[in-house]
Amino acid sequence: MEDERTETMCLKVHKIRGEVMVAVCDSELLGKTFDEGALSLTVDAAFFGEEEATVRDVAEALARASIANMVGERAVACGIETNCIDGRNVLRIDGVPTAQMVRM
Repeated sequence: MEDERTETMCLKVHKIRGEVMVAVCDSELLGKTFDEGALSLTVDAAFFGEEEATVRDVAEALARASIANMVGERAVACGIETNCIDGRNVLRIDGVPTAQMVRM
């Protein structure tokens, strides 16, 4: 059985000038930096939060989001499953999937 911590995601909802920005990452990526060529991605707790979330929590937050940032296999899969992002538009940095969504 996998460690329960590795099965969760971290979720933070930011409200900025009437917009709802959702930041979600796989929990085990929090605090790590990934580099590949000119690209660098830091999964910072100040942005992604430390609140653990279930797939349902993330799906509900994404449904309300006007902007979303997703990092990690589970976080990006949730974005794909909820039709927030197209799997063909996922970027990988040092093997870690990341995607962004904007609704206008």
